[in-house]
Amino acid sequence: MFRTDETICAPATSGGGAIAIIRISGSQSISICNKIFFPSEIKIKLSEQRGYSIVYGEIRSGEEIIDDVLISIFRAPHSYTGEDSIEISCHASKYIQQNILELLINNGAVPAQPGEFTQRAFLNGKMDLSQAEAVADLISSESKMAHRLAISQMRGEFSDEIRILRADLLHFASLIELELDFGEEDVEFADRKKLIELVSKVLSVTEELTSSFSIGNAVKYGVPVAIVGNPNTGKSTLLNRLLKEEKAIVSEIPGTTRDAIEDTAILNGIQYRFTDTAGLRDTSDIVENLGIQKTLEKIEAAIIILLVADVNDGYPALNEALTKVRNMITGKEKKLIILVNKSDFDLHGKRNEILDSLILKQDEILLFISAKTGDGIDKLKEKICEVMDNKKLSSESVIITNIRHYKALSQVKESLLRVKEGLQNNLQEDLIAIDIRQAIHYLGEITGEITTDEILGNIFRNFCIGK
Repeated sequence: MFRTDETICAPATSGGGAIAIIRISGSQSISICNKIFFPSEIKIKLSEQRGYSIVYGEIRSGEEIIDDVLISIFRAPHSYTGEDSIEISCHASKYIQQNILELLINNGAVPAQPGEFTQRAFLNGKMDLSQAEAVADLISSESKMAHRLAISQMRGEFSDEIRILRADLLHFASLIELELDFGEEDVEFADRKKLIELVSKVLSVTEELTSSFSIGNAVKYGVPVAIVGNPNTGKSTLLNRLLKEEKAIVSEIPGTTRDAIEDTAILNGIQYRFTDTAGLRDTSDIVENLGIQKTLEKIEAAIIILLVADVNDGYPALNEALTKVRNMITGKEKKLIILVNKSDFDLHGKRNEILDSLILKQDEILLFISAKTGDGIDKLKEKICEVMDNKKLSSESVIITNIRHYKALSQVKESLLRVKEGLQNNLQEDLIAIDIRQAIHYLGEITGEITTDEILGNIFRNFCIGK
Protein backbone atom coordinates (compact mmCIF):
# COMPACT_ATOMS: atom_id res chain seq x y z
CA MET A 1 0.00 0.00 0.00
CA PHE A 2 1.17 3.53 -0.73
CA ARG A 3 1.55 6.10 2.00
CA THR A 4 -0.38 9.24 1.16
CA ASP A 5 -1.10 10.74 4.59
CA GLU A 6 2.40 10.87 6.03
CA THR A 7 4.83 13.72 5.43
CA ILE A 8 8.06 12.32 3.98
CA CYS A 9 11.62 13.64 4.04
CA ALA A 10 14.95 12.68 2.45
CA PRO A 11 18.21 14.20 1.19
CA ALA A 12 17.79 15.21 -2.45
CA THR A 13 21.46 15.71 -3.30
CA SER A 14 24.44 13.39 -3.35
CA GLY A 15 27.72 14.12 -1.58
CA GLY A 16 30.64 16.02 -3.05
CA GLY A 17 29.35 19.59 -3.11
CA ALA A 18 29.30 22.46 -0.64
CA ILE A 19 25.50 22.70 -0.44
CA ALA A 20 22.93 19.96 0.20
CA ILE A 21 19.16 19.94 -0.21
CA ILE A 22 16.74 18.10 2.05
CA ARG A 23 13.28 17.62 0.59
CA ILE A 24 10.01 17.38 2.57
CA SER A 25 6.57 16.68 1.09
CA GLY A 26 3.12 16.21 2.59
CA SER A 27 0.34 18.11 4.27
CA GLN A 28 2.41 18.74 7.43
CA SER A 29 5.58 19.89 5.64
CA ILE A 30 5.27 23.54 6.64
CA SER A 31 4.09 22.95 10.21
CA ILE A 32 6.90 20.44 10.88
CA CYS A 33 9.55 22.80 9.52
CA ASN A 34 8.03 25.62 11.54
CA LYS A 35 8.98 23.74 14.74
CA ILE A 36 12.70 23.66 13.96
CA PHE A 37 13.22 26.72 11.72
CA PHE A 38 13.76 30.23 13.06
CA PRO A 39 13.61 32.99 10.40
CA SER A 40 16.21 35.76 10.54
CA GLU A 41 13.30 38.23 10.59
CA ILE A 42 11.19 37.45 13.65
CA LYS A 43 7.94 38.65 12.05
CA ILE A 44 8.11 36.07 9.25
CA LYS A 45 6.01 32.89 9.66
CA LEU A 46 6.40 29.96 7.27
CA SER A 47 2.68 29.22 7.42
CA GLU A 48 1.94 32.67 5.98
CA GLN A 49 4.42 32.51 3.09
CA ARG A 50 3.30 32.10 -0.51
CA GLY A 51 4.46 29.32 -2.74
CA TYR A 52 7.70 29.82 -4.68
CA SER A 53 9.14 31.94 -1.89
CA ILE A 54 12.44 31.54 -0.01
CA VAL A 55 13.11 32.36 3.65
CA TYR A 56 16.52 32.66 5.32
CA GLY A 57 17.10 31.58 8.91
CA GLU A 58 18.45 28.92 11.28
CA ILE A 59 17.65 25.30 12.00
CA ARG A 60 17.83 24.75 15.75
CA SER A 61 17.68 21.77 18.09
CA GLY A 62 16.52 23.39 21.31
CA GLU A 63 18.96 26.22 21.86
CA GLU A 64 21.65 24.66 19.65
CA ILE A 65 22.08 26.14 16.16
CA ILE A 66 22.50 23.34 13.62
CA ASP A 67 22.97 25.48 10.48
CA ASP A 68 22.06 28.62 8.58
CA VAL A 69 19.67 27.55 5.83
CA LEU A 70 17.38 28.69 3.05
CA ILE A 71 13.81 27.33 3.10
CA SER A 72 12.09 27.09 -0.32
CA ILE A 73 8.31 26.81 -0.04
CA PHE A 74 6.04 25.12 -2.60
CA ARG A 75 2.27 25.16 -2.15
CA ALA A 76 -0.04 22.40 -3.38
CA PRO A 77 -0.82 21.71 -6.15
CA HIS A 78 2.06 23.75 -7.61
CA SER A 79 4.94 21.52 -6.53
CA TYR A 80 6.80 18.52 -7.88
CA THR A 81 4.63 16.10 -5.89
CA GLY A 82 1.43 18.13 -6.05
CA GLU A 83 1.54 18.46 -2.24
CA ASP A 84 2.80 21.16 0.11
CA SER A 85 6.56 20.80 -0.08
CA ILE A 86 9.69 22.36 1.35
CA GLU A 87 13.32 22.16 0.30
CA ILE A 88 15.96 23.00 2.90
CA SER A 89 19.26 24.23 1.44
CA CYS A 90 21.96 23.62 4.04
CA HIS A 91 25.71 23.06 4.15
CA ALA A 92 26.69 19.62 2.86
CA SER A 93 28.20 18.30 6.10
CA LYS A 94 26.89 14.79 6.76
CA TYR A 95 26.57 15.73 10.43
CA ILE A 96 24.35 18.71 9.56
CA GLN A 97 22.18 16.75 7.15
CA GLN A 98 21.72 13.88 9.63
CA ASN A 99 20.77 16.28 12.43
CA ILE A 100 18.19 18.07 10.26
CA LEU A 101 16.66 14.76 9.14
CA GLU A 102 16.47 13.54 12.75
CA LEU A 103 14.76 16.79 13.78
CA LEU A 104 12.21 16.43 10.96
CA ILE A 105 11.48 12.80 11.90
CA ASN A 106 11.23 13.62 15.63
CA ASN A 107 8.63 16.26 14.76
CA GLY A 108 6.37 14.04 12.68
CA ALA A 109 7.95 13.32 9.28
CA VAL A 110 8.91 9.83 8.09
CA PRO A 111 11.91 8.83 5.92
CA ALA A 112 11.02 8.69 2.23
CA GLN A 113 11.28 5.40 0.38
CA PRO A 114 13.09 5.16 -2.99
CA GLY A 115 11.13 7.06 -5.62
CA GLU A 116 8.39 8.11 -3.21
CA PHE A 117 8.44 11.79 -4.23
CA THR A 118 8.00 10.87 -7.90
CA GLN A 119 5.44 8.22 -6.94
CA ARG A 120 3.35 10.92 -5.24
CA ALA A 121 3.74 13.13 -8.31
CA PHE A 122 2.23 10.30 -10.36
CA LEU A 123 -0.57 9.56 -7.88
CA ASN A 124 -1.44 13.27 -7.73
CA GLY A 125 -1.63 13.57 -11.52
CA LYS A 126 1.49 15.69 -11.99
CA MET A 127 2.84 13.19 -14.52
CA ASP A 128 1.83 9.86 -16.03
CA LEU A 129 3.67 6.61 -15.39
CA SER A 130 5.92 6.70 -18.46
CA GLN A 131 6.97 10.26 -17.56
CA ALA A 132 7.73 9.13 -14.00
CA GLU A 133 9.95 6.34 -15.34
CA ALA A 134 11.76 8.90 -17.49
CA VAL A 135 12.82 10.75 -14.35
CA ALA A 136 14.97 7.76 -13.33
CA ASP A 137 16.35 7.52 -16.89
CA LEU A 138 17.25 11.22 -16.83
CA ILE A 139 19.14 10.86 -13.55
CA SER A 140 21.14 7.89 -14.88
CA SER A 141 21.76 9.26 -18.39
CA GLU A 142 25.47 9.32 -19.25
CA SER A 143 25.43 10.62 -22.82
CA LYS A 144 23.82 13.38 -24.84
CA MET A 145 21.56 10.96 -26.72
CA ALA A 146 20.43 9.07 -23.59
CA HIS A 147 19.68 12.47 -22.05
CA ARG A 148 17.68 13.55 -25.11
CA LEU A 149 15.57 10.39 -25.09
CA ALA A 150 14.86 10.74 -21.35
CA ILE A 151 13.93 14.42 -21.70
CA SER A 152 11.67 13.61 -24.64
CA GLN A 153 9.83 10.98 -22.63
CA MET A 154 9.65 13.11 -19.49
CA ARG A 155 8.12 15.98 -21.48
CA GLY A 156 5.36 13.62 -22.58
CA GLU A 157 6.22 13.04 -26.25
CA PHE A 158 5.94 9.26 -25.86
CA SER A 159 2.80 9.63 -23.72
CA ASP A 160 1.20 11.82 -26.39
CA GLU A 161 1.87 9.12 -29.00
CA ILE A 162 0.25 6.49 -26.76
CA ARG A 163 -2.77 8.70 -26.04
CA ILE A 164 -3.38 9.22 -29.77
CA LEU A 165 -3.23 5.46 -30.37
CA ARG A 166 -5.57 4.82 -27.45
CA ALA A 167 -8.05 7.47 -28.64
CA ASP A 168 -8.13 5.86 -32.11
CA LEU A 169 -8.77 2.44 -30.60
CA LEU A 170 -11.45 3.78 -28.25
CA HIS A 171 -13.23 5.26 -31.28
CA PHE A 172 -12.90 1.91 -33.04
CA ALA A 173 -14.22 0.07 -29.95
CA SER A 174 -17.20 2.40 -29.63
CA LEU A 175 -18.29 1.58 -33.19
CA ILE A 176 -17.95 -2.16 -32.58
CA GLU A 177 -19.80 -1.94 -29.25
CA LEU A 178 -22.59 0.03 -30.94
CA GLU A 179 -23.04 -2.76 -33.44
CA LEU A 180 -23.21 -5.27 -30.59
CA ASP A 181 -25.95 -3.22 -28.88
CA PHE A 182 -28.06 -3.35 -32.04
CA GLY A 183 -27.02 -6.86 -33.03
CA GLU A 184 -30.59 -8.13 -33.35
CA GLU A 185 -31.50 -5.36 -35.80
CA ASP A 186 -28.55 -6.36 -38.04
CA VAL A 187 -27.38 -2.73 -38.18
CA GLU A 188 -23.81 -1.96 -39.30
CA PHE A 189 -22.47 1.32 -37.92
CA ALA A 190 -18.87 0.77 -38.95
CA ASP A 191 -17.60 0.37 -42.48
CA ARG A 192 -15.34 -2.71 -42.34
CA LYS A 193 -12.96 -1.26 -44.90
CA LYS A 194 -12.49 1.90 -42.84
CA LEU A 195 -12.04 -0.15 -39.68
CA ILE A 196 -9.28 -2.16 -41.36
CA GLU A 197 -7.61 1.10 -42.43
CA LEU A 198 -7.81 2.44 -38.88
CA VAL A 199 -6.38 -0.72 -37.34
CA SER A 200 -3.63 -0.81 -39.98
CA LYS A 201 -2.66 2.77 -39.14
CA VAL A 202 -2.49 2.08 -35.39
CA LEU A 203 -0.66 -1.19 -36.04
CA SER A 204 1.92 0.58 -38.20
CA VAL A 205 2.73 3.10 -35.45
CA THR A 206 2.86 0.31 -32.85
CA GLU A 207 5.30 -1.70 -34.99
CA GLU A 208 7.48 1.37 -35.49
CA LEU A 209 7.63 1.95 -31.74
CA THR A 210 8.43 -1.68 -30.89
CA SER A 211 11.14 -1.85 -33.57
CA SER A 212 12.78 1.25 -32.05
CA PHE A 213 13.36 -0.55 -28.73
CA SER A 214 16.53 -2.41 -29.75
CA ILE A 215 18.32 0.81 -30.62
CA GLY A 216 16.70 2.85 -27.83
CA ASN A 217 17.73 0.30 -25.22
CA ALA A 218 21.26 0.24 -26.66
CA VAL A 219 21.54 4.03 -26.42
CA LYS A 220 20.26 3.96 -22.84
CA TYR A 221 22.85 1.43 -21.64
CA GLY A 222 25.55 1.96 -24.28
CA VAL A 223 25.65 0.71 -27.87
CA PRO A 224 27.37 -2.71 -27.78
CA VAL A 225 30.45 -2.96 -30.04
CA ALA A 226 32.31 -6.30 -30.22
CA ILE A 227 35.99 -6.28 -31.22
CA VAL A 228 36.74 -9.72 -32.70
CA GLY A 229 39.40 -11.44 -34.81
CA ASN A 230 42.22 -13.95 -34.78
CA PRO A 231 44.76 -13.87 -31.91
CA ASN A 232 47.49 -11.24 -32.05
CA THR A 233 45.83 -9.01 -34.64
CA GLY A 234 45.80 -5.96 -32.34
CA LYS A 235 42.31 -6.15 -30.80
CA SER A 236 43.51 -5.12 -27.34
CA THR A 237 45.61 -2.29 -28.78
CA LEU A 238 42.54 -1.07 -30.66
CA LEU A 239 40.44 -1.14 -27.48
CA ASN A 240 43.07 0.89 -25.64
CA ARG A 241 43.22 3.35 -28.54
CA LEU A 242 39.43 3.81 -28.61
CA LEU A 243 39.23 4.24 -24.83
CA LYS A 244 42.39 6.40 -24.69
CA GLU A 245 43.71 4.36 -21.77
CA GLU A 246 45.59 1.10 -21.13
CA LYS A 247 42.52 -0.99 -20.35
CA ALA A 248 43.62 -4.29 -21.91
CA ILE A 249 46.95 -6.11 -21.62
CA VAL A 250 48.85 -6.02 -24.91
CA SER A 251 51.18 -8.95 -25.64
CA GLU A 252 52.72 -10.70 -28.63
CA ILE A 253 51.76 -14.06 -27.04
CA PRO A 254 48.60 -15.44 -28.74
CA GLY A 255 45.62 -16.05 -26.46
CA THR A 256 46.45 -13.34 -23.91
CA THR A 257 42.82 -12.17 -23.83
CA ARG A 258 40.79 -15.02 -22.35
CA ASP A 259 37.82 -13.06 -21.06
CA ALA A 260 35.79 -10.21 -22.50
CA ILE A 261 37.22 -6.83 -21.44
CA GLU A 262 34.68 -4.03 -21.64
CA ASP A 263 34.52 -0.28 -21.13
CA THR A 264 32.63 2.69 -22.52
CA ALA A 265 33.43 5.77 -24.58
CA ILE A 266 31.19 8.57 -25.85
CA LEU A 267 31.34 9.43 -29.54
CA ASN A 268 29.23 12.23 -30.97
CA GLY A 269 26.92 12.28 -27.95
CA ILE A 270 26.25 8.52 -27.87
CA GLN A 271 27.77 6.07 -25.39
CA TYR A 272 29.34 2.92 -26.84
CA ARG A 273 30.32 -0.25 -24.95
CA PHE A 274 33.48 -1.59 -26.57
CA THR A 275 34.32 -5.21 -25.76
CA ASP A 276 37.70 -6.81 -26.49
CA THR A 277 37.13 -10.54 -26.98
CA ALA A 278 39.24 -13.70 -27.02
CA GLY A 279 40.91 -14.48 -30.35
CA LEU A 280 39.07 -16.76 -32.78
CA ARG A 281 41.05 -19.96 -33.12
CA ASP A 282 40.83 -23.69 -32.44
CA THR A 283 42.52 -24.51 -29.13
CA SER A 284 42.64 -27.31 -26.56
CA ASP A 285 42.99 -24.81 -23.71
CA ILE A 286 39.77 -25.07 -21.65
CA VAL A 287 39.99 -21.52 -20.28
CA GLU A 288 40.67 -20.01 -23.71
CA ASN A 289 37.74 -21.98 -25.16
CA LEU A 290 35.47 -20.45 -22.52
CA GLY A 291 36.70 -17.03 -23.67
CA ILE A 292 35.92 -17.90 -27.30
CA GLN A 293 32.43 -18.98 -26.26
CA LYS A 294 31.98 -15.59 -24.63
CA THR A 295 33.11 -14.03 -27.92
CA LEU A 296 30.15 -15.69 -29.62
CA GLU A 297 27.82 -14.24 -26.97
CA LYS A 298 29.23 -10.75 -27.48
CA ILE A 299 28.80 -10.99 -31.26
CA GLU A 300 25.19 -12.03 -30.71
CA ALA A 301 24.57 -9.03 -28.41
CA ALA A 302 26.46 -6.46 -30.52
CA ILE A 303 24.98 -3.90 -32.86
CA ILE A 304 28.41 -3.10 -34.36
CA ILE A 305 31.12 -5.73 -34.91
CA LEU A 306 34.73 -4.72 -35.54
CA LEU A 307 36.64 -7.58 -37.18
CA VAL A 308 40.37 -6.94 -36.74
CA ALA A 309 42.93 -8.60 -39.06
CA ASP A 310 46.71 -8.26 -39.36
CA VAL A 311 47.69 -6.92 -42.79
CA ASN A 312 50.80 -9.16 -42.76
CA ASP A 313 48.66 -12.33 -42.50
CA GLY A 314 47.27 -11.50 -45.94
CA TYR A 315 43.99 -12.31 -47.62
CA PRO A 316 43.63 -16.05 -46.71
CA ALA A 317 43.71 -15.42 -42.94
CA LEU A 318 41.37 -12.43 -43.25
CA ASN A 319 38.91 -14.34 -45.42
CA GLU A 320 38.90 -17.30 -43.01
CA ALA A 321 38.17 -15.01 -40.03
CA LEU A 322 35.55 -13.10 -42.03
CA THR A 323 33.75 -16.34 -42.97
CA LYS A 324 33.70 -17.39 -39.30
CA VAL A 325 32.26 -14.07 -38.17
CA ARG A 326 29.67 -13.94 -40.94
CA ASN A 327 28.46 -17.39 -39.87
CA MET A 328 28.15 -16.17 -36.28
CA ILE A 329 26.08 -13.10 -37.16
CA THR A 330 22.32 -13.41 -36.88
CA GLY A 331 19.81 -10.62 -37.38
CA LYS A 332 19.75 -7.63 -39.71
CA GLU A 333 20.51 -5.00 -37.07
CA LYS A 334 24.24 -5.75 -36.94
CA LYS A 335 26.89 -3.74 -38.78
CA LEU A 336 30.21 -5.39 -39.69
CA ILE A 337 33.30 -3.19 -40.07
CA ILE A 338 36.46 -5.00 -41.25
CA LEU A 339 39.66 -3.43 -39.96
CA VAL A 340 42.98 -4.37 -41.54
CA ASN A 341 45.37 -3.44 -38.75
CA LYS A 342 49.13 -2.69 -38.70
CA SER A 343 48.81 -1.00 -42.09
CA ASP A 344 51.84 1.12 -41.13
CA PHE A 345 53.93 -2.06 -41.04
CA ASP A 346 52.95 -3.88 -44.24
CA LEU A 347 56.14 -5.94 -44.67
CA HIS A 348 55.14 -7.88 -47.77
CA GLY A 349 52.78 -5.55 -49.60
CA LYS A 350 49.68 -7.49 -48.56
CA ARG A 351 47.39 -4.45 -48.77
CA ASN A 352 46.94 -4.75 -52.55
CA GLU A 353 46.34 -8.50 -52.27
CA ILE A 354 43.52 -7.87 -49.80
CA LEU A 355 42.00 -5.10 -51.91
CA ASP A 356 42.09 -7.28 -55.06
CA SER A 357 40.75 -10.47 -53.46
CA LEU A 358 38.28 -9.46 -50.74
CA ILE A 359 34.62 -9.40 -51.77
CA LEU A 360 32.44 -7.42 -49.37
CA LYS A 361 28.78 -8.05 -48.81
CA GLN A 362 26.25 -5.22 -48.88
CA ASP A 363 26.69 -2.76 -45.98
CA GLU A 364 30.09 -4.21 -44.93
CA ILE A 365 32.88 -1.64 -44.54
CA LEU A 366 36.64 -2.14 -45.06
CA LEU A 367 39.18 0.17 -43.43
CA PHE A 368 42.99 0.06 -43.16
CA ILE A 369 44.19 1.26 -39.75
CA SER A 370 47.06 1.24 -37.31
CA ALA A 371 45.84 0.83 -33.74
CA LYS A 372 49.39 1.44 -32.54
CA THR A 373 49.93 4.83 -34.24
CA GLY A 374 46.27 5.89 -34.43
CA ASP A 375 46.24 6.08 -38.21
CA GLY A 376 42.68 5.58 -39.51
CA ILE A 377 41.09 5.62 -36.04
CA ASP A 378 39.29 8.92 -36.67
CA LYS A 379 37.81 7.42 -39.84
CA LEU A 380 36.72 4.37 -37.84
CA LYS A 381 34.98 6.55 -35.25
CA GLU A 382 33.28 8.43 -38.08
CA LYS A 383 31.96 5.15 -39.55
CA ILE A 384 30.74 3.97 -36.14
CA CYS A 385 28.82 7.21 -35.69
CA GLU A 386 27.36 6.91 -39.20
CA VAL A 387 25.85 3.54 -38.25
CA MET A 388 23.87 5.17 -35.46
CA ASP A 389 23.00 8.24 -37.54
CA ASN A 390 21.50 5.92 -40.17
CA LYS A 391 19.18 4.57 -37.49
CA LYS A 392 17.61 8.07 -37.35
CA LEU A 393 18.65 8.73 -33.78
CA SER A 394 19.23 12.37 -34.61
CA SER A 395 15.62 12.84 -35.65
CA GLU A 396 12.75 13.83 -33.41
CA SER A 397 10.97 10.49 -33.81
CA VAL A 398 9.80 8.78 -30.62
CA ILE A 399 12.14 5.98 -29.53
CA ILE A 400 11.30 3.65 -26.66
CA THR A 401 13.98 2.62 -24.17
CA ASN A 402 11.96 0.84 -21.48
CA ILE A 403 11.45 -2.95 -21.46
CA ARG A 404 8.04 -2.58 -19.77
CA HIS A 405 6.83 -0.34 -22.59
CA TYR A 406 8.23 -2.75 -25.18
CA LYS A 407 6.40 -5.73 -23.66
CA ALA A 408 3.11 -3.80 -23.46
CA LEU A 409 3.42 -2.59 -27.07
CA SER A 410 4.22 -6.13 -28.20
CA GLN A 411 0.94 -7.25 -26.59
CA VAL A 412 -0.86 -4.39 -28.35
CA LYS A 413 0.65 -5.49 -31.66
CA GLU A 414 -0.49 -9.10 -31.18
CA SER A 415 -4.02 -8.00 -30.29
CA LEU A 416 -4.26 -5.68 -33.31
CA LEU A 417 -3.01 -8.38 -35.68
CA ARG A 418 -5.86 -10.60 -34.47
CA VAL A 419 -8.31 -7.71 -34.93
CA LYS A 420 -7.13 -7.10 -38.48
CA GLU A 421 -7.35 -10.78 -39.32
CA GLY A 422 -10.83 -10.96 -37.78
CA LEU A 423 -12.07 -8.01 -39.81
CA GLN A 424 -10.67 -9.47 -43.03
CA ASN A 425 -12.35 -12.81 -42.29
CA ASN A 426 -15.67 -11.25 -41.19
CA LEU A 427 -15.33 -12.56 -37.65
CA GLN A 428 -18.14 -11.80 -35.21
CA GLU A 429 -18.07 -8.36 -33.62
CA ASP A 430 -18.01 -9.65 -30.04
CA LEU A 431 -14.78 -11.60 -30.70
CA ILE A 432 -13.16 -8.59 -32.38
CA ALA A 433 -14.21 -6.41 -29.45
CA ILE A 434 -12.31 -8.66 -27.00
CA ASP A 435 -9.00 -8.06 -28.79
CA ILE A 436 -9.67 -4.33 -29.11
CA ARG A 437 -10.29 -4.09 -25.36
CA GLN A 438 -7.02 -5.94 -24.72
CA ALA A 439 -5.07 -3.53 -26.92
CA ILE A 440 -6.61 -0.54 -25.11
CA HIS A 441 -5.80 -2.16 -21.77
CA TYR A 442 -2.10 -2.63 -22.60
CA LEU A 443 -1.78 0.96 -23.86
CA GLY A 444 -3.32 2.13 -20.59
CA GLU A 445 -0.73 0.15 -18.65
CA ILE A 446 2.07 2.17 -20.26
CA THR A 447 0.82 5.55 -19.05
CA GLY A 448 -0.63 4.24 -15.79
CA GLU A 449 -4.30 4.73 -16.63
CA ILE A 450 -4.56 1.04 -15.86
CA THR A 451 -2.10 -0.29 -13.29
CA THR A 452 -1.60 -2.28 -10.10
CA ASP A 453 0.24 -1.76 -6.82
CA GLU A 454 2.67 -4.49 -7.86
CA ILE A 455 3.62 -2.71 -11.11
CA LEU A 456 4.04 0.62 -9.31
CA GLY A 457 6.11 -1.00 -6.58
CA ASN A 458 8.45 -2.59 -9.12
CA ILE A 459 8.95 0.72 -10.91
CA PHE A 460 9.55 3.05 -7.98
CA ARG A 461 11.72 0.77 -5.88
CA ASN A 462 14.45 1.19 -8.51
CA PHE A 463 14.57 4.97 -7.97
CA CYS A 464 17.10 6.68 -5.76
CA ILE A 465 15.99 8.03 -2.38
CA GLY A 466 15.02 11.69 -2.52
CA LYS A 467 13.51 11.56 -6.01
